[in-house]
Amino acid sequence: MNQTAGTALAILSGYLLGSISFSILLSRLKYQDDIRRHGSGNAGMTNTLRTYGKLSAVIVLAGDFGKGFLAAWLGWRLGGAAGAAYLAGLFAVIGHMFPIYFGFRGGKGVATAAGVILGTCQPVFLLLAAGFVAIIFFSRYVSLGSILVAACYPIALFLLDIGMERVFGVEMLCSLGMAGLVIWAHRSNIGRLLAGTESKLGQKVG
Repeated sequence: MNQTAGTALAILSGYLLGSISFSILLSRLKYQDDIRRHGSGNAGMTNTLRTYGKLSAVIVLAGDFGKGFLAAWLGWRLGGAAGAAYLAGLFAVIGHMFPIYFGFRGGKGVATAAGVILGTCQPVFLLLAAGFVAIIFFSRYVSLGSILVAACYPIALFLLDIGMERVFGVEMLCSLGMAGLVIWAHRSNIGRLLAGTESKLGQKVG
């Protein structure tokens, strides 16, 4: 298989992997329910935590994170280059947000993007993970941590990995794409944060 075909297959695999929504599957199989009917309506870890509790949230987090990491790994294996890994990861995030199996209505892509970042650049992952934990610890807003870390992702990638020689490369474009998608998915959260009505971690959403 040549590199172009491998990259194309990695992109397709990334999207199909990303479309596996663990929160929706868990809610259907364990609770005969649909997580999107509850709380924020989001098919992700935070809404799962608020709706079904900690164990279910951990399962969803592991699944969503793992599929992002697996997509990046497949990109390396099939495409044979960093660009293929980043492209597969970007499409995994797109799949998570717009899953083909569940009516194109999914989650916000944070855990999946985190898995992609671990699979593509470990130093960036460690830096962003530390920032994410610190923001949530002090603010208790998961959404704020997600938004700020997403915005910092391309900057961290530039500083720690790619540098000026690849600033217009596939890696940077994919990081900008992932950051933009995550921030766009949190547009309603941004409005609530500005209005002071956003729910904090551990707080139920009606």
